[in-house]
Amino acid sequence: MALPGETDNMTEIAAVGQISYADRLAALHESKQRQTFEKQQLRGAMDFDDHAIILPPQETRETMLVLGGSGVNFTDVVMNTFKPVPNHPSGGFFGPRSTGENFRRLLEVHPVYIDPMSSLAGAYMANFMSYRKVAWNPDIDCADLLKEHQKYQTVPAIGGVQHMCQDMEFGLKLGWGGVLEKIQHYRAMNKDSEDFYAGLEHIVLGMQNWIRRHAEAARSMAAEHPTMEQNLLEIAAINEHLVSNPPRTFREACQWSLWYQSAARMYNSSGSLGRLDMILLPYYEADTKAGILTDEEAIFHIACHLVRDTAYIQLGGPDLQGKEATNRLSFLILEAAHRLRIPANVGVCVGKNTDPRLLRRAVEILLEDRCGVPKFLGVDNTIEGFAANGFPMELARERVYAGCHWLAIPGREYSLMDIVKVNFAAIFEVAFRDMMSNRAVEPSVAELWRHFRKHLRLAMDTVAKGYDFQYEHMHEVFPELILDLLCPTTIERGLDASNGGVEFYPFGVDGAALATAADSFAAVEERVEKQHRLTWQQLLAHLDANWSSPEGERARLMMKNSSRFGSGGSLADEWAVKIARAFSETVKEKTTPKGFRMIPGLFSWVLNLSMGRNIGATPNGRRAGDAISHGANPDPGFRKDGAPTALAVAVAAVQPGYGNTSPVQIDLDPGLSHTNEDVEKVSALIRGHFELGGTQVNINVMNKEQILEAHKDPRKFPDLIVRVTGFSAYFASLSPQMRQFVVNRILCEA
Repeated sequence: MALPGETDNMTEIAAVGQISYADRLAALHESKQRQTFEKQQLRGAMDFDDHAIILPPQETRETMLVLGGSGVNFTDVVMNTFKPVPNHPSGGFFGPRSTGENFRRLLEVHPVYIDPMSSLAGAYMANFMSYRKVAWNPDIDCADLLKEHQKYQTVPAIGGVQHMCQDMEFGLKLGWGGVLEKIQHYRAMNKDSEDFYAGLEHIVLGMQNWIRRHAEAARSMAAEHPTMEQNLLEIAAINEHLVSNPPRTFREACQWSLWYQSAARMYNSSGSLGRLDMILLPYYEADTKAGILTDEEAIFHIACHLVRDTAYIQLGGPDLQGKEATNRLSFLILEAAHRLRIPANVGVCVGKNTDPRLLRRAVEILLEDRCGVPKFLGVDNTIEGFAANGFPMELARERVYAGCHWLAIPGREYSLMDIVKVNFAAIFEVAFRDMMSNRAVEPSVAELWRHFRKHLRLAMDTVAKGYDFQYEHMHEVFPELILDLLCPTTIERGLDASNGGVEFYPFGVDGAALATAADSFAAVEERVEKQHRLTWQQLLAHLDANWSSPEGERARLMMKNSSRFGSGGSLADEWAVKIARAFSETVKEKTTPKGFRMIPGLFSWVLNLSMGRNIGATPNGRRAGDAISHGANPDPGFRKDGAPTALAVAVAAVQPGYGNTSPVQIDLDPGLSHTNEDVEKVSALIRGHFELGGTQVNINVMNKEQILEAHKDPRKFPDLIVRVTGFSAYFASLSPQMRQFVVNRILCEA
């Protein structure tokens, strides 16, 4: 494959016999579509990453209702061949030993999956968390603390899992045998951590069993598939080696990575992968130098990895010394995602020194494929922001894109980014009603702001206590065993990553409902205080009645058509900046009671639906129970032209500036093509946002007519992919409510 600006005279080499890589990829894509449709039929709505989990064989299936991340029950499919063994009267299993033992048992009964068309073995068919029918140990009481969180509708840290990043290079260097030896070595030294080491050992032994069974199955299948016999024998040999030994080649490194990633997804839905173009680079360079790997083969192996999981991957960006690290493999990974055209979470770094060819190729693919892939990372701003917390610049450069909108230092940082959410709309509601109920106070915008600041601080005090509680107890409930395996100091210290096992604990805190709160403040100031169109008591009455009367509806429309965040130089824009700054100051002004620092960001994930359900009507014209605004974005319809530049400018202005991101979600007109002119326009938009201080850009290029038709009947468009928030997904996999959210946004902004 030629890089941009190079000439490529290579013709595609057939992988095995007469079956080309293109034909094999087409077959893998077809299998992916079929497996996705089966999940949609049996599991129902999936308002999260398009995990590549596949259904277990028919004879081993059992359906059940489980609680989703948004607090909604949905149908899941589990394997009836595995029943966890509890260690508590509640029926739950808690702590490292029991958790590790149960996960090992799951791996040992997990069905084998080998697609003869793929160069890599394995797929995951289970979600370990679905078997955790008792998610929290009832002996560890957190009821009072959860009630405090409920007052402000904050999403607590308590019970949060993963949202950190393992050190893949550590695992690739040691292999499963080396990791096991390290566990056994430090187990003899740290007698007080016996249960922790027992849990880790159970998981490694389970992994080795799982891999070994795939090697045996591949060797048995070889005779049944003469066209793919050589491929299957290679899969067998590779996995026989990887049972205990570290990978030696590029293909083996991809296979080892896939095993780890599959297990991490199964264990607690962890999807971090990090800088894959740096992790795999030594293997790529060694194999190409030895003449045993072509670029077409490398693309194919990467594609076989990506089709089995939508891991979060960073391409490009500086090394520890600040030198740009974009390399040939960066382009090959991007090309693999392009050829697959399935949901993926590839992030491309954009900065002063990043290779401009990478941005250009990324935008070309974005406009051609129209599936929200890739996304764009403002690497200079996140590095400088993290350093503003007092960390060295070299350490800040270690952080990698590892989730929906967040970054982490591989193997060294536990921060639970994208878990904790502070709901500005709920704080506004409490502040407004607190002010209105106080007869000693004359209602005013200034008084409302004073109450808002007071309740914001109280909400943050609760968040801080929740983080300390998580740190103190999570390792006793559901430790991060899979991630612990690839964190160098966890094994040495004999401590879980959630409880002192790693070096850094800069806890993430995201603000949500920024536009809801800013537009509400602006509407009150404009219509009540300045224009006297309503009195404070009239406004309160309309909110209590949810704008239900004819007079209330007129008042709602008047308030809704007040100043809007994103319209440019408006009163609401000023309020958005004021709220964002107050939030950042509140997060940074003190640590948790145990001394942990916190880092502010702005992001709601898909919780904008659930976080709005328990909030009454708000002065921006929003009705009770409606969704809050999405992330740092203005509400849809914030200005008549829906200008992407106005959107980019507005979100850049509210960045907290401490290394946690506040993404902008942009939905573009489908009239754009991948011509040179349109590529330059979109590239300039992305660069401009980052030059203004932005940290991440998510873009959809979506046809309005198509999205409306797909909303009516998703089955007509099984291949339609959208970037929902920080993740991309098949539109048909989303719930009707989440599809409506995407439709509303696209209709107003595209």
